[in-house]
Amino acid sequence: MVDHKPSYDLVVFGATGFVGRILCGYLLKQVGGNGSVKWAIAGRSESKLKALIAELGSGADNLPYLTADVTDEGSVRALCGQTRVVISTVGPYALYGEALVKVCAETGTDYCDLTGEPQWIRQMIERYQAGAKASGARIVHCCGFDSIPSDLGVYYLQQQAQERFGRVCDRVKMRVKSVQGGVSGGTIASGVNLIQEARVNPELRQELDNPYSLCLDIGSETAQAMAHPPTLVPVQYDPDFQAWVSPFVMAAINTRIVLRSNALLGYSYGQSFQYEEAMLNGSKAKGWLSAQGMSLVLGGFAVAMAFAPTRWLLGNTIVPKPGEGPSFESQEAGFYDLRFWGITAEGESLEVKVMGDRDPGYGSTAKMLGQAGLCLAEDFAGADKPGGFWTPASMFGDVLIERLEKAAGLTFEVCGAGSSKG
Repeated sequence: MVDHKPSYDLVVFGATGFVGRILCGYLLKQVGGNGSVKWAIAGRSESKLKALIAELGSGADNLPYLTADVTDEGSVRALCGQTRVVISTVGPYALYGEALVKVCAETGTDYCDLTGEPQWIRQMIERYQAGAKASGARIVHCCGFDSIPSDLGVYYLQQQAQERFGRVCDRVKMRVKSVQGGVSGGTIASGVNLIQEARVNPELRQELDNPYSLCLDIGSETAQAMAHPPTLVPVQYDPDFQAWVSPFVMAAINTRIVLRSNALLGYSYGQSFQYEEAMLNGSKAKGWLSAQGMSLVLGGFAVAMAFAPTRWLLGNTIVPKPGEGPSFESQEAGFYDLRFWGITAEGESLEVKVMGDRDPGYGSTAKMLGQAGLCLAEDFAGADKPGGFWTPASMFGDVLIERLEKAAGLTFEVCGAGSSKG
């Protein structure tokens, strides 16, 4: 946490990007342009920042802007000197994110982002954890659809299990019941970069096989030795949900964040806690066919993006480019319904659901990221949370759940409790 008196409570870095513009519009509605929360927008291009202010309308007339370039550490340092919190939407983070994390860790500036890149997060923890602890900077990655609904969904389920059973669930599974929303070029670019890195780096491929790879600073040797199911669940019949399931593309990052939360919370979910994610596809032959199709599409896309000719073909025909994404109408029409089912060691089961009222990757992600940033600026400014690399659940917990239900269109609700289904 910064110990000087900066000009701003919050700065949105990458404000003119696709998610950045949505985020700024949301923050303007939430806190105004010059109200109790002093915030500013930042990016590399002054002309684009001015255009964004004009696009946001008369309510943004007094919204300040700052210019900074992620490739120029000096300008990033000057930016961090003016704010207590930075929200970053500048991705792919593995290509453009390190300088900002480094400077925030060194200057004690709180930080949150929407990355879903596990290899980059691990590198940031390895390189800057000591500095963040020394300066008091709280660094919170994955504050979008990956991984707030999963991380806080498990946290909420475990809180409810404690209340009902007096104990936590030592096994939890999340199933995507329904989802509607588009994909932006920025997300595709992050995924492509990870695929390319893994293709030429055997150590990274080995790291991606370890669901505890982000627990390196909190008992990683013990964590890595624990048996845990793979992050990408194969096509199989799930007796607890009575449906066929297929791999969920976000599971690779979400599982790691949930496991890190457990470790940061003092293994409050238990030392042998296991977590998995998948998509529901129906219960009969049609469900099996759908699950097989989803699995083939996911695998085929990964293979195609690993090689230049097919990557070029997809990039110039189907896949949106960075800066592109779903229309406003698509964002408004989007939604998601996630179901979490947990079971205690004694066989008691609990099911909760987390729902969002916009498309997950952009309309809802922007609201979640905005509330995470406001949480750091307003709720945790003087809180006794030490510096270091946190997760949404371990940093914010109930405070952010309350914010998301009140102002971000999310709901957390118990569906049922009882004995094991299967």
